[in-house]
Amino acid sequence: MSAEVNMALARRFLTALVKGDLDTMDEMMALDYLSHTPFLPEQGPGREGVKWAIAQFAGAITNVSILFEDQVAAGEKVVTRFVAHSTHDRGDLMGVPPSGREMTNTVVVIHRIVGGKIAEEWSMGTISWEMRGQRLAQERIDRERVEQELKVARGIQQASLPKEVPTLKGWQFSPFYQPAREATSTTSTPSPRAGWEWSWGTQQARVCLQRWLCPPPAACCS
Repeated sequence: MSAEVNMALARRFLTALVKGDLDTMDEMMALDYLSHTPFLPEQGPGREGVKWAIAQFAGAITNVSILFEDQVAAGEKVVTRFVAHSTHDRGDLMGVPPSGREMTNTVVVIHRIVGGKIAEEWSMGTISWEMRGQRLAQERIDRERVEQELKVARGIQQASLPKEVPTLKGWQFSPFYQPAREATSTTSTPSPRAGWEWSWGTQQARVCLQRWLCPPPAACCS
């Protein structure tokens, strides 16, 4: 087949791939099709693996478009550079929940075409880096939220402690309390040596956290 025919076939295949047209992809792939660069880590290298991965992408995005920028062909191989735009607004993708953001994936792909079918593929794109950046940003936001919640919880815990250490005959107490992270994860009743701070401060902090939104704060901890 001529270089022009092979390049047109590669463009048609890539358009179907980007838009999630699995039927067209299936029609154009050789029976022994092999992908050397999987789109997703758990993807298989054959026909079914590629179609499964593309289905995951198609289920997570909308507003898909593709722009071909460069293409060359020699013998059985076609090299294509294109840019795909989409909106991530339907489902999780590479561990990232839908954000409504527009994504841009710049890709260079090599196809080996035999008998009018796509037999092999090698590709490199920017989508994985973009999703990794979004995932790291979300992890940072979640970490800051947890740290802020812990800071508030510790403040509530400290404010709940009595001003003076109680004295009981036969008991020894020390003015010490467990940090909120540790106290809230305790499931068993501590020994008397743990001191009054566990039974008073920790329990009061838990009550306040459970009734977080009730104004005024003093009413929560009373």
